[in-house]
Parts: sequence; structure tokens; C-alpha cells
Amino acid sequence: MQQSQFMAAINQICDEKNIPKEKVLETIQAALRAAYRKDYGNREQNIDVELSDGANFATVYLIKEVVKKVENEDTEMTVKEAQKYKKNAKVGDEIRMDVTPMEYGRIAAQAAKQVIIQRIQEAEREVMYDTFKDRENELINALVHRVEHQQVYVNLDNKITTMLHPDHQIPGEQYYGGQRIKLYLDKVIKTTKGPQLVISRTHPSLVRKLLELEIPEIKSGVVEVKGIAREAGVRCKVAVSSTDEKIDPIGSCVGQKGVRVQNIMDELNGEKIDIIPWTEDQEDYIKIALAPAKIAHIKLDKKAKRAACYVNPDQRPLAIGKNGQNVRLASELTNWEIDILDIGDLVEQEGAAEGGEEKKEAQTIDDLDIKKATLKKLKAANLTLVEQLKGLSVKDLTSVEGIGEKSAEEIVAAVKNVK
Repeated sequence: MQQSQFMAAINQICDEKNIPKEKVLETIQAALRAAYRKDYGNREQNIDVELSDGANFATVYLIKEVVKKVENEDTEMTVKEAQKYKKNAKVGDEIRMDVTPMEYGRIAAQAAKQVIIQRIQEAEREVMYDTFKDRENELINALVHRVEHQQVYVNLDNKITTMLHPDHQIPGEQYYGGQRIKLYLDKVIKTTKGPQLVISRTHPSLVRKLLELEIPEIKSGVVEVKGIAREAGVRCKVAVSSTDEKIDPIGSCVGQKGVRVQNIMDELNGEKIDIIPWTEDQEDYIKIALAPAKIAHIKLDKKAKRAACYVNPDQRPLAIGKNGQNVRLASELTNWEIDILDIGDLVEQEGAAEGGEEKKEAQTIDDLDIKKATLKKLKAANLTLVEQLKGLSVKDLTSVEGIGEKSAEEIVAAVKNVK
């Protein structure tokens, strides 16, 4: 390989992989030293390789120390031997002897190929870590490089390619080569195989970063994001407040004709975003979080941080939401366990209390005569109390994920049999 070709290859690697040229040269020197020791020398020898601009770009030197008495022939030599290479050699000097074999360039290139590839990969990983270690919790611009089944490979803004894991992809979103997307860099983890970038399209903080990007009032701190609850690709609830009474936090986020929030929804594959006002009053906050459902009455157990929310029968499906989504997001946003109960149960409880009857503890769905698999699906939808199921029709129950018509009929029958 001539020098011009050799240097052209190095320059190409440096440009493509975005790594310093010095690192690549060091890598090649290390590989050539290893190749020489393997084919011509041994591990004990002190070998150095110099790269030059000539056609024979690699020169191998065996280095020995000048000593009075030789104890290791691989690394030491006498003054007399040293003077063959350097006339005024003395004890303590280092003698560099050219030991480059004939045809060494071709042999060394073959032997060192895998080592060079490995070292370049290591250098690339170091550059990746140095580039992103201080960029956790940032919004990253990316270009989809290629898609292989569920594996989506993206080029980040510094020519570095990494994978967007299926767990961090928005469900139902289609990815294609050349597509520009925004990602949230959650963590940079150093592993034995190199740094791992945890990038995400599903993390709630992606919404926060997009809000900061799109809405100047949030970026400046006039409007604060107090909480985010998200089901990626489907729905997200965002609670906001204003530090300036003259600024409407909802209006700032929504924008004229809804253009600001619409831009964020478009970036998130049409995910619906509900912007709601934050308040310190926990009862009001829970009511707002459960919108569009209207809550008739709330009882708070502050010690257990559990809220019993009583609704009229026609509001129950709205409060729970499809597959329990509305109540689940409201619970995540407010950090309260929320139970949706029928207003009729409250009237009965209060009537019993007035009549001097002992108040009964709320029955859980574990008391129902239904299959374990059905119980599990109800709990996943945050339907844990029998009172929550009273008044729900077969049609209402089939909207819960995993509940078919037969299971719904089984639940309705079991609820009717509860005393």
C-alpha cells in the first residue's frame, strides 16, 4: 500500500467516524507492534513503530537498554554490542535498531486488520461518550439511518449512529430512512461494550422539552410545567401554572387557534395533549385532572393518598376512559390513587351513617366470583373496587383492554350477586 492510499484511507475513516486522526494513527501503530511480536519477535521485546510519508510507511524498531551485565537479552545489551549501532554508546542509553522485515507492510496489514477495526471501534465509543456524557436530559435531533424490522437506527447530530430501542418507540409510529425526528436523551451509561445512549420517543420529558422548544413562556420560566402524565402515541396530560398573573398559562401553551400545541402533537405522531391548570388545592386538582368527566363529590384519604371520586352514572365511562386511560393518567399526574365510584353509593353510605348503621368497608374485586385473568385486567385498568363496577353495562366493560363480551357478562353477573 502506498503512502498516499494509506493516508487517504485514514483521512476517510476520521471523516466518517468523526474521530481524531491522532487516535487512528496510534491505533495503527499499536496494531503493527502486535503483528511484529506475533510473527517475528516475542512479548518481552520493546518494539516501536514509526509511520512516515515514504512508500515504506512503517518502520519497526527494536529498543534495548545499554547495561554493564545483560540479564534479559530481549530488552538489554552490552556497551560493546551497542557501539556497533552508536559509536559513543554508554550504560543507560537506549539503542533503536531497525528490524523492519522485507514485505512487512503487506504482512502487517493482513495481521493487524482486525486489531485496527477493534481499536477504531473503541476510539469511536470514546468519542460518543465524550460527546454525550454532559447532554443527559436534552432534546436531540436525529435522522433515521435505516429500519430493520423493529430495529430503528438513527444518526444523531454528530454523525454517531445508535439504535432507538423498540420499547422507546411510539406505538404505531412508522419510521423510514431519511426521516427527521426529535429524541429525548435520558441516560448515557458506560458498559464493558462501550457507552450506551438511552434515547426515547416515549419518555414524558420529551413532551416537556418540546414544550420548552415551542413555547417561549415556558422556556423563559413565566409558565411552569408542574406535571406530565403520558401514554405515548395516545394521550398526554400536562399541568401548567403561571408566575405572572397577566399571563394565561393555558392560552400560552395552546397558542392562537391551537397552533402551538398542534405542532407538538404533530411531532408526536398525533398524540392528544390535554393542557390543564395546576392548583395547590388537591381536591380541585384531581377534579381538573379527570376532565372531561364531571365529578360530583370527592373524599380524600390524605394518609393513604387515595381519592374516592363519586360520579353520576353517565359520567363513569368518561371518568374511567377507554381501557382505564383517563383515570390512570389523572392518577399519575396528581400522584393520588383514584377510585371512580357511583354517586348512589355515597347516598347509601350517608343514609346508613345517619341511621346509626355501622359503615361497611369497601369491597374489592377480589371478592367477586370471576376468573383470575379477568381480575388482572380490571386491576390494570384501575378498577379495583366492586363499587366502581356497579352500574357499568356489558358495553362499558368491553371498552376495558382485554375484556371481551363473555368476560363482561361474567363481571356484571358477579356484581349483581354481591350482597
